[in-house]
Amino acid sequence: MATLASVDEAEFRVVRDRVEISDSALSKQTRVLEGAGYVKVRKGHVGKWPRTWLSLTKAGRKAYAAHLEALRAIAGS
Repeated sequence: MATLASVDEAEFRVVRDRVEISDSALSKQTRVLEGAGYVKVRKGHVGKWPRTWLSLTKAGRKAYAAHLEALRAIAGS
């Protein structure tokens, strides 16, 4: 969520490398977040190579902002 919050859209492998997890772990988390309506998945091709792009939905951005606010409240800042 934090990685996607700072961009309009990011390629799957860029997110994977940034958060340093496996393809399968990111795929699993992406499915959960997509099911919750927080992440949009777009598939396409670059040349002949398949690619997947991820982006936060409006609801995802709102939920992420609320989560950060809750963490700030817990931290007392």
